[in-house]
Amino acid sequence: MPQGQVHTHSSSDATSGDAELLIDIRGLYKSFGENHVLRGFDLKLFDGENVVIIGKSGSGKSVLLKCIIGLMLPDAGQLLVMGESVPEMDRNALNRMRLEVGFLFQGSALYDSMTVRENLEFPLRRHPQKIGEEPVEELVRSALRDVGLEDAIDLMPAELSGGMKRRVALARTLILKPRIILYDEPTSGLDPITSAEITRLIRNVQDRYQTSSLIITHDMDVARIIASRVIVLVDGVAHAMGAFEDLERSEDPKVQAFFI
Repeated sequence: MPQGQVHTHSSSDATSGDAELLIDIRGLYKSFGENHVLRGFDLKLFDGENVVIIGKSGSGKSVLLKCIIGLMLPDAGQLLVMGESVPEMDRNALNRMRLEVGFLFQGSALYDSMTVRENLEFPLRRHPQKIGEEPVEELVRSALRDVGLEDAIDLMPAELSGGMKRRVALARTLILKPRIILYDEPTSGLDPITSAEITRLIRNVQDRYQTSSLIITHDMDVARIIASRVIVLVDGVAHAMGAFEDLERSEDPKVQAFFI
């Protein structure tokens, strides 16, 4: 167990015995030249959990998510998603995995030339096997209703506020009904009121869709409200982990720096 790790009876202890292990990362390393970003990082995400990772800018949080989704290859270590090794996946296996792992990009990544409707239709057209018997129109409207934006169905991204773009991006992720959602700074750049709305929405999505989530954020309110467990990423490793309240009480200066 890394130095500074917090021992708690958090949900990780309760779930590890009876819940499926969806993401299992052990000793993950990733460097860019002389910049050693991940230096033996460990993480477990069990079914039904919301795990939040906090760390300074440039600490490797986004790099970690890109490794999980197969956009980057780690240099060493084990990275299993739903029991399969991501670094060993071919293109077809990666595509199958990404159907079960939604990725909410920091900048929303909507297609500017498409309406909201077309943005949500796009993944369904690419993956018709996920549609089932339900009409595409109803799938789109249902996903938008879940994020409170059905009335925006025919708007262009340029007509949306920052918070609305995040909601549409989340609806586009949800429409394929993934088991896991990766959130990259979901409240970054938003005002406090909109950030609180997005935070509540993420919590509601987890309850409604029974998704498991891995969330990287600088926003401690997000961590406090959402997290089953919090992992503190320092110097490329999981320096501490535990329930938010236990970390908040930690006397470790590297942990306390995030709670001041």
